[in-house]
Amino acid sequence: MDTDVIVVGAGLAGLVAACEIASAGRQVLLLDQEGEQSLGGQAYWSFGGLFLVDSAEQRRLRIKDTEELAWQDWEGTAGFDRPEDHWPREWARAYVSFAAGEKRSWLHQMGHRLFPVVGWAERGGYNALGPGNSVPRFHITWGTGPGIVEPFERRIRDLAHRGLVRFGFRHRVDSLIVEGGEPGRGGEVVGVRTSVLAPDDADRGRPTNRTVLQDKEIRAQAVIITTGGIGGDHDLVRAAWPERLGTPPRRMVTGVPAHVDGRGIGIAQAAGGRLIHPDRMWHYTEGVHNWDPIWPGHGIRILPGPSSLWLDATGRRLPVPLYPGFDTMGTLAHLQQVGADHSWFVLDKTIAGKEFTLSGQEQNLDLTGRSWRGVASRARTDMPPSVQAFLDHGEDFVQASTLDELIARMVALEPGGGLDPEQVRREVRARDREIVNPFSKDSQVTHIHGSRRFLGDKLIRTVPPHRLEDPEHGPMIAVRLSTLTRKTLGGLETDLSARVLSASGSPVPGLYAAGEAAGFGGGGMHGYRALEGTFLGGCLFSGRAAGRAAAMATG
Repeated sequence: MDTDVIVVGAGLAGLVAACEIASAGRQVLLLDQEGEQSLGGQAYWSFGGLFLVDSAEQRRLRIKDTEELAWQDWEGTAGFDRPEDHWPREWARAYVSFAAGEKRSWLHQMGHRLFPVVGWAERGGYNALGPGNSVPRFHITWGTGPGIVEPFERRIRDLAHRGLVRFGFRHRVDSLIVEGGEPGRGGEVVGVRTSVLAPDDADRGRPTNRTVLQDKEIRAQAVIITTGGIGGDHDLVRAAWPERLGTPPRRMVTGVPAHVDGRGIGIAQAAGGRLIHPDRMWHYTEGVHNWDPIWPGHGIRILPGPSSLWLDATGRRLPVPLYPGFDTMGTLAHLQQVGADHSWFVLDKTIAGKEFTLSGQEQNLDLTGRSWRGVASRARTDMPPSVQAFLDHGEDFVQASTLDELIARMVALEPGGGLDPEQVRREVRARDREIVNPFSKDSQVTHIHGSRRFLGDKLIRTVPPHRLEDPEHGPMIAVRLSTLTRKTLGGLETDLSARVLSASGSPVPGLYAAGEAAGFGGGGMHGYRALEGTFLGGCLFSGRAAGRAAAMATG
């Protein structure tokens, strides 16, 4: 054997798994097709949101949360309804207990810290047993994505210094070595076949070359697949697109680097692993083109507060409760059934200044840089610098002093897009008539008032209700929104020890999976929908389980 365990993929799940293996005294080889500059994978680029239950941060904001309430929300959101949901449901139940238990303290002891204001993502808007978070649970990492990668990068480098971890950057795994039987029929995974790629010092996130210098075989007692999903390949996304979500978009923006290509999933399948729920996916409907892109087709998600008016391509308002930040998958399904690849936010400068947050660590330099002064400056300015940059340079943003002028610019931005100017006028003015009272039959207006009863939203996320045509809050703004590819919710089926299962339901000897490649646990612990803050958390939880199980099995 060349090492005890091989971990394929140096993203967050791979880092966590490798740390656990080496901390148990086993030798681990961490492979990745990208260079060392990409250590941490997608997690590095993230906003760093984590799902926690009954946390100290929640209690300080007078949020009453329990594990029972969180599980009720998870079940209502996931919608588990297939025989193959056995292990995903087991993983989901274990993860909710983890989020309500040791998750925060485990991270805290490694130096991880949280921003004190908890966000309210995926609000649902349905009944108590329906999808959505009943209470705010979205905890932002102090330091965003780099802040969540940092403790594990520090640990892995220390373990490498002690001789327990070796790195194989620019090693593309092409297949698994299976011996002692046929794949899926008693064969044991005993290593990997790789192509060693030419060095490439491209900046993190940018495409790298695929020039092969040599082929290698590397042997180990166990292999863990942590290679992510398919969000970087639009053709794969469209091929997996389910009928329930309507027609796949012809035009999308990309929320992950190009190397997020699902490669490891197919390699594990070829060795006998079972892929389940490939039709379950998670893409955002609030994507805009990055005016300063890093990877091809680079899109940024707007994390909106609840006040923007959301219109489809024709100018018709989205139905209840498809408001900004309420139900991502419900909104995606509705918009794709409309048959257009875009929709619109209509708002004003006041709303954009307080309610627009942009996804990604590079869009939130104050939080990423752990600058309290920078965070405080948000409250003192009309517009965050990153949002202002999109208003100034973004191809999807138009501004105007009057509604008629704004509509004209929307039509000019998307000519032939089917926008009905009169419908837009009706929707905006009908909504504005509902604002004059602190009560309303308009459900979105009622939700805005309700949001401001939560201190966190009142302070930094929800503006007082006001008319969109009020010149004191101008200029008016419209944003053209596109589907932003992001997460694969299905994946390799695994038991609670992260062992990859075959079609017969038995473990494939020597093979484990974690992170997005395993549907964040079990082959799809989110079911059809996610509660947000659960993707990074799923990588942490499943990576830890895989690393501990592999270390025990190779002892």
